[in-house]
Amino acid sequence: MTSVTGITILLTFGIVGDAKTIQPNAMESTEKETVHLPCNHSTIGGSEYIYWYRQIPYQGPEYVIHGLKSTETNGMASLTITTDRKSSTLILPQVTLRDTAVYYCMLREAHWDRWGCTCARSPWWRKGSSSS
Repeated sequence: MTSVTGITILLTFGIVGDAKTIQPNAMESTEKETVHLPCNHSTIGGSEYIYWYRQIPYQGPEYVIHGLKSTETNGMASLTITTDRKSSTLILPQVTLRDTAVYYCMLREAHWDRWGCTCARSPWWRKGSSSS
């Protein structure tokens, strides 16, 4: 069995539209480490969701996770939100080279859709496409 060591994974943070969130410029990690990506959003409104997207080189943005309060988890990541909602952390378990990307933290207003549920719209949503 061959063991590979010393691989560095670069996680870069991006800026989108409104500057309501503050993130570090970049973070490095090695494979199989759990990575904690912080985001400060001290001006968050009561109905704004916290969204995380990532953009792998040469690809379009990809949804990672979103939440309103406390902790959310899916198959890709976990999102921990502080009680006052002024900061959050995206947790990527056991990163690999495939996780190398620009990660975006952003706030999106909730809205009511035609089914009556509260959800948030992706900043990349275009008329004629489905919202996420």
